[in-house]
Amino acid sequence: MYHQSVHRTPALCMLFFFTLSLLFVPHVNAQEKGSPENPYIIATDTTFAPFEFANQAGDFVGIDMDILEVIATEEGFSYEVKPLGFNAALQALESNQADGMIAGMGITPARQEIFDFSIPYYEAGAQFAVLENSDIQTLEDLAGKNIAAKTGTTGSAVAEQVAAEYGFNVTLFEDSVNMYEDLQAGNSVAVIEDYPVMAYAAKTGGIPLRFIGEQMEVTQYGFAVNKGRNQELLQMFNDGLLALQESDELEAIIYNYLGEENTEAQASSGFFGLLRTNSSALLEGLWSTVWVTLVSFAIAAVIGVFIGLMRVSDANLLRTIAQVYIDMMRGIPLIVLAFFIYFGIPQMTGLSFNAYIAGIITLSLNAGAYIAEIVRGGIQAVDKGQNEAGRSLGLSSAITMRKIILPQAFKIMVPSFINQFVITLKDTSILSVIGLVELTQTGRIIIARTYQSGQIWLIIGLIYIIVITLLTKLSNYLEKEWISNE
Repeated sequence: MYHQSVHRTPALCMLFFFTLSLLFVPHVNAQEKGSPENPYIIATDTTFAPFEFANQAGDFVGIDMDILEVIATEEGFSYEVKPLGFNAALQALESNQADGMIAGMGITPARQEIFDFSIPYYEAGAQFAVLENSDIQTLEDLAGKNIAAKTGTTGSAVAEQVAAEYGFNVTLFEDSVNMYEDLQAGNSVAVIEDYPVMAYAAKTGGIPLRFIGEQMEVTQYGFAVNKGRNQELLQMFNDGLLALQESDELEAIIYNYLGEENTEAQASSGFFGLLRTNSSALLEGLWSTVWVTLVSFAIAAVIGVFIGLMRVSDANLLRTIAQVYIDMMRGIPLIVLAFFIYFGIPQMTGLSFNAYIAGIITLSLNAGAYIAEIVRGGIQAVDKGQNEAGRSLGLSSAITMRKIILPQAFKIMVPSFINQFVITLKDTSILSVIGLVELTQTGRIIIARTYQSGQIWLIIGLIYIIVITLLTKLSNYLEKEWISNE
């Protein structure tokens, strides 16, 4: 059997996992926090215009971003913005993956138990809205119908509080754009969100909304840090905000986005116009997708080869370890693994990873399990007589494996390797939930500005089809050249 050709010693296995752990140890920066070399990490939302959204250049702008920029300049600290989505930003702050959070975040008693807040910089209430041509006139008309809300926001909390009173069902979405799309598609008859955000979306996104009822749960917005942590950052924010309020600069920032003359509707530029306008951002997103895939797959290949060899070993311990690893990694949904690595590990251990490192670890561990099975299958697909022939020539089991079995197995495995590469490339889209700005996340950011979801997703879908078709052609070519000609 081929597994007899694999060294039995567990030392190789231990060395492999020790080396792998060194690759994944997060970098610790000894520079003073808030310096250019070690900036504060500030989590924010991805789609909460006019408070935070990406402009055509791909830079995050908005009321929150302008306030933060002015305060950081005045108080002399450096920061890096991490647009994660509201719910993910909350988790990042809780797990200490972020030092602070600014995302139009309402100061509520429940949140004050977990976070320390700055003095307020804005006040708004949540309000229901329907499409302009809707028959619904009052909240009572929502009985038995679906309404859309954004996960983790004041609007979703209000909706759940009054759902029983008015008899409607609540559907939650991770970002505002999907919420509005659900309304326009007719799946929901109403949405609830903070009034200024909906008003801005209606004016700039061309969404025909009509408000019903009164504003509910009027809350104040504040900057947040984790309870008892980063108090110096919180104090600097408060000092800077007080200066903004005294100079009326805060009012000017807000008026710049919410003033009547500053909320002109964005014109739809059509498919090719959107492609031309956003080509730079889309190419950056594609490059990020390909780069993360290449690095992850390279690491996964190393993991897969070692685990695959362990699977065909005659050592029960190695086979058991390999089987447990494969079962775990194939059994855990990729999004759960990503959340655990990016949010769970930092919360439990104090270690932190940036989104790229966390994403690479996630994809590597997941793809490594599948590659291990490809390696096992490839080795076992080689005719057993090849091993016997090598041994009859006086070759050792290790040399037989390296010189005779593996070269043949590799040719068998090539199409499966490329297929797994394609799967890993598509899996990068899941990593947008932890803020990795790959192609899918780039699409979400563009949609948050343009509200042209149908055309943007068509563009992104076509990009994936082109890339994956080229990879499939490569797989077919290699299969023809390396296998069929044998």
